[in-house]
Amino acid sequence: MTGGTSVLLLVLLLVPLVGAALVAPIKEQTTAKWVAVAVSVVELALVVITWLAYSVPAAQNGARFQLEFAVDWIPAFGTRFALGIDGFALVMLAITAVLVPIVMAFSWAEKLPEGRTQSGFYALILATEGLLVGVFAATDVFLFYVFFEAMLIPMYFLIGRFGGPRRQYAAVKFFLYSLLGGLIMLASVIGLFVVSGRELGQGTFTWVELQKMAASLPESTQIWLFLGFFVAFAIKAPLVPFHTWLPDAGAEAPVGAGVLLVGILDKVGTFGFLRYCLPLFPLASQKLAPLVLTLAIIGILYGGLLAVGQTDMKRFVAYTSIAHFGFIALGIFAFSTQAFSGSVLYMVNHGVSTGMLFLVVGLVIARGGSRLVGDYGGVHKVAPLLAGAFLVAGLSSLALPGTNSFVSEFLVLLGSFPRQPVFSILATVGIILAALYVLWMYQRTMQGPLRGSAVLAALGGGRGDGPGTMIDPAVAAERGATGFPDLSKREIGVLTPLIVLILVLGFFPGPVLDVINPTAAATMTEVGLTDPVGGVSR
Repeated sequence: MTGGTSVLLLVLLLVPLVGAALVAPIKEQTTAKWVAVAVSVVELALVVITWLAYSVPAAQNGARFQLEFAVDWIPAFGTRFALGIDGFALVMLAITAVLVPIVMAFSWAEKLPEGRTQSGFYALILATEGLLVGVFAATDVFLFYVFFEAMLIPMYFLIGRFGGPRRQYAAVKFFLYSLLGGLIMLASVIGLFVVSGRELGQGTFTWVELQKMAASLPESTQIWLFLGFFVAFAIKAPLVPFHTWLPDAGAEAPVGAGVLLVGILDKVGTFGFLRYCLPLFPLASQKLAPLVLTLAIIGILYGGLLAVGQTDMKRFVAYTSIAHFGFIALGIFAFSTQAFSGSVLYMVNHGVSTGMLFLVVGLVIARGGSRLVGDYGGVHKVAPLLAGAFLVAGLSSLALPGTNSFVSEFLVLLGSFPRQPVFSILATVGIILAALYVLWMYQRTMQGPLRGSAVLAALGGGRGDGPGTMIDPAVAAERGATGFPDLSKREIGVLTPLIVLILVLGFFPGPVLDVINPTAAATMTEVGLTDPVGGVSR
């Protein structure tokens, strides 16, 4: 279905939210987990149906949104409960639906802080998924803002109630940064409504109507409205210097929530650049592009250098994400269809690669009880499958040819060079840094002789709470006299789909690019610039 009204997206939105409400009060924890997993699998099946229902030819012929659903919400303010998807939204819905059941399967045997329940944890995961669907599918700007702010709530509780030793600090910091950005964006949302009333004769929040008036808005007006959206999205992405919440939140979040945080929630920022900043404020986007590109390059280099020096494995993953988001922002503000497509594919691939890296780091921490790099060494001798999974995730993160990230990184650089050669050349330094921080982390923790207090204590049955060990209460109970085991069957089952995606998207990205490309071309038209590349390569 390409036009008319469809309830498919509404169902896609409601299933995880209703599931969260059903799971939360269940007292029998195993039952709660099974119900939550079942809901996530149903959601995945619905996304598959949505993918099949989406028409690429219709998108190529100018259908901006498909599977639309809209009802009046607050008529006095011109607000509608309007849902619809384009190629960008569809692939983000897909990666969300894939990661959630994987996160649930990973967290099945995870020890939670005292007084916390699995039903509460899984309900919050489902609530996060449902609100993310709303963020990606909303075609009313005010509705998007509501979902953008609401998704902070379950993630705040996931970090604050189920996280590590400094979880309260990290949760409050995450919430305040995001809330501040959202309030600044609200000012621009209101301003956009007022301006639309002047330009169109009646105020509206409908994306399609607002985009039609974009070209007629004065550049000065666009700049002020753009900045409100940009700050909120730059915090969420996060771009330097708005990034400081991520290392703390990523380090203290439980592993499952951390995967959703770095794998999906952060993409809301870069998705917002493409959906709102560029099409609604094209002149401002072009005017301020050099500033954004400078921040992107700083992020690539700064994130890479700090990742090299990290001693905390969770913070290491967070800083690699900051570097990767620099590449995504580079592609977005280079203004070419090839760079747009590369950035969106990068968003998908980063969710797979960094999601897997975060899971593997979580498995290492669960066995040793410490987040510190210096507490591990020679893990490949006792857990070769775990070390191999770490290597696969790391090679994908550094964009080795044949892995998924290589395709997207190559498209970003190739699409950015014609219009931004200097920034593209500077960005290539980030490729060298990625190889350095990934391989050095692997060498320090996985290679060499058995060493490190966490590994030796686990093998010896002691607790090893020496001065160099940072014990995470959420996982410390999993240690003891069990040794340092290799991957279990459940853990292999959790990681296998991600490994398959890394290889399949590395060699066969065409089906995903086919969905992305028409929306990239439409966005290029809305920006009002000539495509310097002249097409998107498969």
